[in-house]
Amino acid sequence: MSKFASYPSLAGRVVFVSGGGSGIGASIVEHFAGQGAKVGFVDIDEPASKALVEKLGAAGYPPPLFAKCDVRDIAAYQSAINAVAAKFGPVTVLINNAARDDRHDLADVTPAFWDERIAVNLRHQYFAIQAVAPGMKKAGGGSIVNFSSVSYHTMTPQLSVYQAAKAAVIGMTRGLARDLGPDGIRLNAITPGWIMTQRQIDLWLTPEAEAALMMAQCLKEKVYPPDIARMALWLAADDSRLVTAQNFVVDGGRM
Repeated sequence: MSKFASYPSLAGRVVFVSGGGSGIGASIVEHFAGQGAKVGFVDIDEPASKALVEKLGAAGYPPPLFAKCDVRDIAAYQSAINAVAAKFGPVTVLINNAARDDRHDLADVTPAFWDERIAVNLRHQYFAIQAVAPGMKKAGGGSIVNFSSVSYHTMTPQLSVYQAAKAAVIGMTRGLARDLGPDGIRLNAITPGWIMTQRQIDLWLTPEAEAALMMAQCLKEKVYPPDIARMALWLAADDSRLVTAQNFVVDGGRM
């Protein structure tokens, strides 16, 4: 028996996840499927996404609906969201997870690079909310979870454009929580710490970096994607029904 919570209110609920093919997103898809939710997700990594769908189906979970989609293409992205709603019913849980933390130097940033990074890390979140809000209103409410990043708190070097986008997520979340609250739509943010996805492990986790991380964290354990997914579950479930306009930092208590 799992030592973690199950949420009856999530059974049958329609959930949409961006960037659901790997890393934190894949764990989120898996956790919602495990709660009996109807999950749709997009990603640009088709092989990994199809493998996840097969894995969950083999485990006896409701098979997620996957569409290959680049979230920078807003028309295609909103069409993918609408396709999930057409198949399963109105999306009442939106998880705005997709992002990419590519390093960059100030001198190398061009207007085109800026626009593209904002599109990857911020813009799609807003337009996904725009796409799901009418259905949530008709359904009587919903929960939207936007992803920020601890990097702008810790001032991680060579990430200034990414940090600008992720700081903006907090302001967007609070503003739209006010606008959509009268319709029963809740908006919250999750700010992950350094999460041990395979990408992070492969690119940046050195013995020296791990030692520094453990020094900075109150809890001396690395944080993994399921730790983030379980926070998303709670924010989506009725257990958090009066929680909105908040930011939840999941980072092991990092200074």
